[in-house]
Amino acid sequence: MAGLLQGEIVAWRWASASVIGTSHIQNDGRLQDAYAVAAFENGGIFAVVSDGAGSAKFGAYGAWLTCRFLSVRFREWVRINPDMPPNEILADWIAELRDRISAIATRRESTPRQFAATLAAIVVTPNEAVTLHIGDSAVVGRKNTEWEVLCWPENGEYASTTYFVTDDPEPRLNITRHPRKHDAFALFSDGVGDLGLSHLEQSAHARFFDPMLRPVDVASGEGRLVELSAKLATYLAGSSVCERTDDDKTLILISGG
Repeated sequence: MAGLLQGEIVAWRWASASVIGTSHIQNDGRLQDAYAVAAFENGGIFAVVSDGAGSAKFGAYGAWLTCRFLSVRFREWVRINPDMPPNEILADWIAELRDRISAIATRRESTPRQFAATLAAIVVTPNEAVTLHIGDSAVVGRKNTEWEVLCWPENGEYASTTYFVTDDPEPRLNITRHPRKHDAFALFSDGVGDLGLSHLEQSAHARFFDPMLRPVDVASGEGRLVELSAKLATYLAGSSVCERTDDDKTLILISGG
């Protein structure tokens, strides 16, 4: 599919699913991932994936709160502003989110670290796409049939570690602005990263994303595609995926074609 032109308003549709990893099932754990997607009347769309740290007591809640908080902030912004928020505003929102987590942690006689969660988000308007990223989730976009990694997963200093919204003294927040040339996007937690990314070449696997997006591209209607989302959940929970990763798996597939 051809890339979109700047200023072009499209009708977005998406399939999305989040399933618990087999390792969490075996340990009587719970799903630590969360996500949210929202289409705006101005032709824009917002999507976010957050992965709660398995070692954090309230990691699942931290992930949910991260997605909920940013969804509300972006909805409020686009309702009264024609342009994308500047980087300073976005950074302020993350600081506000951290303050909220800290207050909740205090009420629960806990610490912000027990709410640790990653962040991978994108907001798209007819003229621009902006990504916000902390940790090892990722965002990819399709431009002129080619897939580009817009947010590459970042790991910490030690094996099997990463960065979180709650890190002290400041989170490792990356904000990147992209020209409006992509017609599809995928956001996913690290449980899907081994399936969709080449870590050797630091690139996205077209052989993974092309067939995954094709049903979304050709689907009729707008908004969340309920039937395709159910099929996506079945796929992510299937043996062919779980044999490759025992982690939670969240995947959002967005098409504007």
